Amino acid sequence: MSLSPPRDEASIAVRDRVYVDAKRAALWGLTSNAVLVIVKLVGGLLLRSSALIADAVNSIGDVTSSVVVRAALHIAEQEEDDDHPYGHTKAESIAGFGVSLLVMFGAGILTIETIHGFSEEPEIPHWSAGVVAAVCSLIKEALFRYTSQVAKRLDSAALRATALDHRSDALGSGAIAISLFAAPSLGGFGPYVDPIAALCVCAMLIITSAKMFLAIAAELMDQQADAETVAKVRDIAAEVDQVKDTEKLRVRKSGLEYFIELHVQVDGQLSVDEGHRIGHEVKDRLLAKMPRVRDVHIHIEPWTD
Repeated sequence: MSLSPPRDEASIAVRDRVYVDAKRAALWGLTSNAVLVIVKLVGGLLLRSSALIADAVNSIGDVTSSVVVRAALHIAEQEEDDDHPYGHTKAESIAGFGVSLLVMFGAGILTIETIHGFSEEPEIPHWSAGVVAAVCSLIKEALFRYTSQVAKRLDSAALRATALDHRSDALGSGAIAISLFAAPSLGGFGPYVDPIAALCVCAMLIITSAKMFLAIAAELMDQQADAETVAKVRDIAAEVDQVKDTEKLRVRKSGLEYFIELHVQVDGQLSVDEGHRIGHEVKDRLLAKMPRVRDVHIHIEPWTD
């Protein structure tokens, strides 16, 4: 019993809206990161701040990851085809997985380059570099709050990864701003504040991306959905007349959508035709009340007291 019945218009509208909101959040991140790359790179080169340049390189990675996430969301919403009978929903999770690896790799490269920079005599950047970093930090914090709200509402792995990246960038740029403002008053230690701040940014990026990696890896391994979603599936199934109980239940998250496998118990004296009708009613109700469910597989079992 795996063939999906036609969805009602309201259900289709909700599902489509999920992807519209996710793509809009990704587009905002892409546009903002592109602007920040120019601001940080120009500011770092003109004001001779290695921390700002390191932050600019990180933002280049953010632009790339935003493009990947935006493209993956477009692929994920495509319908099933002969080669992908379960749809393309995992493209969203794969994009988030790729973002985490990209951030981790970029942070590692920046760490090596910054350490090599200690062999040269560092200079204290102009105080205006701190202003640039502070403005970038505020923009990134605003992006984090917006993207994290959308990610939480849609339960999107890719947007969660992007939001965490925004937050780490905001904290990193904030730390750079503070260190650049404080450097002139630290005497002989002042010239080393900028590269040390760059190393702190790199360490924060590596830790954040490692957390992203582990969380998304669990999703790609078809981890059971959260307890609230599982309970909701059981409650909806129990609403159907003549459903005695629900037994085995698997709910796996695939990108922004879910796949459900449910064993429903009915009176064993019912006809095959009647059991089949009840199973379809359960499935229809789940698809109607949970628009983000891509497909439901129902198995009918005889109920014993």
